[in-house]
Amino acid sequence: MEKPIEKDLSKTVNPNTVLFITAIASFSTPFMLSSINIAMPAISHDLNMSALGMGWISLSFLLASTVLLVPLGRAADLYGRKKIFTTGFIIFTLTSLFCALARTPWQLIMFRTLQGLGSSMIFGTAIAILTSVYPPDRRGRALGMVSASVYLGLSLGPFLGGILVQQFSWRGIFYFNVPIGLLVLYLLFTRIKGDWRGVENETFDLKGSLIYSASLVALMYGASAITTPRSPLLVLAGIAGFVWFFRHETRTAYPVLNARMFLKNNVFAFSSLAALLNYCASFAISFLLSLYLQYVKGLSPQQAGVIMVCQPVFMVLFSPAAGRLSDRIEPRIVASWGMALTTAGLLFFSRINAMTPMSIIIAGLCVLGLGLAFFSSPNTNAVMTSVEARSYSLASALLATMRVGGQTLSMAIVMLLFSLMIGQAKIGPENLDQFVRSFRLSIYIFSALSFLGIFASLKRGNVR
Repeated sequence: MEKPIEKDLSKTVNPNTVLFITAIASFSTPFMLSSINIAMPAISHDLNMSALGMGWISLSFLLASTVLLVPLGRAADLYGRKKIFTTGFIIFTLTSLFCALARTPWQLIMFRTLQGLGSSMIFGTAIAILTSVYPPDRRGRALGMVSASVYLGLSLGPFLGGILVQQFSWRGIFYFNVPIGLLVLYLLFTRIKGDWRGVENETFDLKGSLIYSASLVALMYGASAITTPRSPLLVLAGIAGFVWFFRHETRTAYPVLNARMFLKNNVFAFSSLAALLNYCASFAISFLLSLYLQYVKGLSPQQAGVIMVCQPVFMVLFSPAAGRLSDRIEPRIVASWGMALTTAGLLFFSRINAMTPMSIIIAGLCVLGLGLAFFSSPNTNAVMTSVEARSYSLASALLATMRVGGQTLSMAIVMLLFSLMIGQAKIGPENLDQFVRSFRLSIYIFSALSFLGIFASLKRGNVR
């Protein structure tokens, strides 16, 4: 039974207020993801971390985010989207402070893991809340504005992060997120009364959630540790766990994940696959370029941030237009062109070396940013339009799982290549050639994944 709480709230809550809160929230986590990349050399120096250790700073956050997105998305539909969203921001804000105070690598990785828990609550509900208050004919524009906010966070991450690292050390990046979190919480408590739910009189599938989370941990951790002897066992355990999970879900009255969303909804299934391939192909580029510009080109964190800002600036400029375009024509067409441009942007880096002109790097970032802008909001619009209102949070969480899962796999690919070519050593003059080879091989893999994403995007079919 669907609860008509969204209609009641639409009379008392201004959709533009929800858009503003969601936009601020959507800025903060991408800002953290992109700014931390520019701080990696400084963190490595301060905490004496290897190349693989630096990778775990990002990967711990992404793993925690991915594992809990689906259970928390289902919980949001049952117990209230605002409630889960608010709790997530409380956790995210507190752990940002704790990360800034970390004194050892393990402390930082532990607090980044908890920060990922908070971000999963934000990722899994923000789009669902926005979709709850905007009708389908205005949804693409609103989602385009949120995508622009995401990319604004990505834009300011390298630039502002570089300034913060250079002026205040890497800890300044985490301190910066604390007042943003407090602002969001103030607006939530003072401007939004009531809550959104998709269903009532249903129960939470705790057993299915535990099986799902444990299986995903085994699968993704096994993939990220592929050079270790335990990796095959973890991957097999993860696959076996998912077989058990889907069998359990078909036998429970209120499953945490309704398999019909994938089996009987081509738009949802192929849009989700396209998102997974897109983020897997593109996420680690900023991590690699941050290291390349500072270690190979010898730029300061601030200078590297100025170069890297080109990609997300293009994303900010063109995301609203892409969202509006997807309100008029099929999102499948717009998103597929975005995937094609993403593939073209990646190929700019396929021959990168120590002598690569900065103009080539900037051009590649601009094309990549344009492609991501024309993919993201139309793809999100297609996903949210293809499901019923009762499943908005779950659909949003599943889409976020594809995004964060893709980002995790992207970092896992880079860490695998680092472990094979650099090992446990810190990046320095003696192994820059191995680093560049790792970079180029990563690009070949990412370009192939992005090319496959074009066909997944085209396969989804029409939503109108």
